[in-house]
Amino acid sequence: MQDMREAAPPRDFDSLRAAVIERQDQMPKRLAQVAAFALANPDDIAFGTAASIAAASQVQPSTLVRLAHHLGYAGFSDLQTIFRERLRERNSSYEGRLQSLENSEAGGAEAAVLSGFLTAAVQSLSRLAQELPADTFTRAVDILSEAETVWLLGKRRSYPLAAHMTYAFSKLGIRHQIVASPNGVDPDMIQFATGRDAALAISFSPYAPETVRQTEALRERRVPVVALTDSAFSPLARAADCFFEVSEADFSGFRSISASMALCMALPVAIAERRRQKKGVKRKTE
Repeated sequence: MQDMREAAPPRDFDSLRAAVIERQDQMPKRLAQVAAFALANPDDIAFGTAASIAAASQVQPSTLVRLAHHLGYAGFSDLQTIFRERLRERNSSYEGRLQSLENSEAGGAEAAVLSGFLTAAVQSLSRLAQELPADTFTRAVDILSEAETVWLLGKRRSYPLAAHMTYAFSKLGIRHQIVASPNGVDPDMIQFATGRDAALAISFSPYAPETVRQTEALRERRVPVVALTDSAFSPLARAADCFFEVSEADFSGFRSISASMALCMALPVAIAERRRQKKGVKRKTE
């Protein structure tokens, strides 16, 4: 298998991310596994040691070196430099405020827990604001605003996001259907979806199997899919026409959904506004 050693390796995070996504299907399984972890957890790669990163991504430390060589770098430390440079480009004063919030434990353990969750939420929102491509949001609105019915898929931790969109769509007069039946007829339900509809599928690692299966089934029916997930290597991303890659911060292993919720609040409003504008244009031409 040909790797990237013949060409100069990417020297910034965005270029590296694009190169990894382009080559993900050709990577050996273990390299793809650690590459997916790296893209989903760039801060961990920047701060971690080879041993800690290997343990977190469930590979051997030698796999990190193999990945670096596969991508054209001299070694893992050379690859890690890209992730560290990404951190340096962030707003240092903002990071300082977050660090102060993390270190503040005034008021006892309960206040520290609240502080930890607030910090994770702010970090998630800041990361989304810095990293979400505007054209991705526009593309998602393009797809969903054209749909006769928007199908909403979200299980387990993702269910509150789909449920909020159900509420918002109802208030905004947008026809939709949440795929979350208590009687187990979801596979039968999505058979009513057509190519004139669209779907928003939401799932994060370890990815709800039902959501993955339903997303793939909709894709087979040629229903346009927008995915909200946490990695370009996610099975939802591969099945989607457009996807949001949202990396949520966590506190003591409890992952935030604040950035994802912000997206799920913005999308219905943007879709409703797009439809309103189109109606206005149509009236003017009649």
